[in-house]
Amino acid sequence: MATPDNSPVAWGIVGYGWVARDYMAPGIRAAGHRLVAVADPGEASRAAAEAEGARAHARLQDLVNDPEVEAVYVATPNHLHREAIEALAGSGKAILCEKPMAASLADAEAMVAALRGGDTFYGTAFDQRHHPAHRAMRAAIREGRLGTVTAIRIVYACWLPKAWTSFAGQDNWRIDPVKAGGGALMDLAPHGLDLVDFLLDESIHDLAALTQARAQDYSVDDGALLIGRTPSGVLANLHVAYNCPDALPRRRLEVTGTKGLLTAIDTMGQVAGGTLSFTDGSTGASDTLPFDGEASPFLEQVKAFGSALRRPEEREAYSAIRDLHTMRLLARAYAALP
Repeated sequence: MATPDNSPVAWGIVGYGWVARDYMAPGIRAAGHRLVAVADPGEASRAAAEAEGARAHARLQDLVNDPEVEAVYVATPNHLHREAIEALAGSGKAILCEKPMAASLADAEAMVAALRGGDTFYGTAFDQRHHPAHRAMRAAIREGRLGTVTAIRIVYACWLPKAWTSFAGQDNWRIDPVKAGGGALMDLAPHGLDLVDFLLDESIHDLAALTQARAQDYSVDDGALLIGRTPSGVLANLHVAYNCPDALPRRRLEVTGTKGLLTAIDTMGQVAGGTLSFTDGSTGASDTLPFDGEASPFLEQVKAFGSALRRPEEREAYSAIRDLHTMRLLARAYAALP
């Protein structure tokens, strides 16, 4: 019987911005993997990568041709995802692409077409699937602890001003409609839409949305409400925002069923921790549920993707077609706006 390959994965990163630098690169190291190369046109970003011991390429193709790189995390602005995936497809390297898949549905469809028919291992970086609290919620739902699930409510909000920047020389591309494809709805709602699929093993199919441009001085939406329904009849309510002060309660996930309620507070996001509780539908008693409060979703995501790279039987957890459905929901939400 063959022994599973547990050797460290050699990673490359396309786009060394704040998420890649502050969360993904530490996650790679904490997982026992190696960051060996970065591709970024920005001199400051390349210098930051070199300071971490990685080779820094100014051109994407140089990273594609780098023989040591086994897996690539794509963390460029949304409108550049397609270019990276089309360049990497068929290269023999696994791809983990940031959400949303692209800035437009047309680009996302082109990405899936580039991946189709090949043997490229692709995943969209829905890191909230990997938060230990969310995994514990999924397990409780599957065990029947909630009875028949009736509703999911998600609040995922932050404060993103026009002048925000995380790194010298980088613009706030998340508020650029061309680079981002939208605002708070495009950036934050994909996590909630994907979590519905993860928690329930079924996707939202019916969807309606309203957006606002209420508090921030830019041309994309700074808040949105979405309501959806799965084929089995579970209702979903998502509130996402760039206009909620960070000092306020702003991150909450609730799943309601005929036997009880699961509530996760401060679990949505890049960092570890938060709380998870179960409220009994018969007695009203509430108990805290345990989970690993030290493991960040980025760390767990790197570990899971690396494991699936080494063990192809685990790749069923990843689906470009499923992620394209989520992208179509986003496009439908924007198209239906008045």
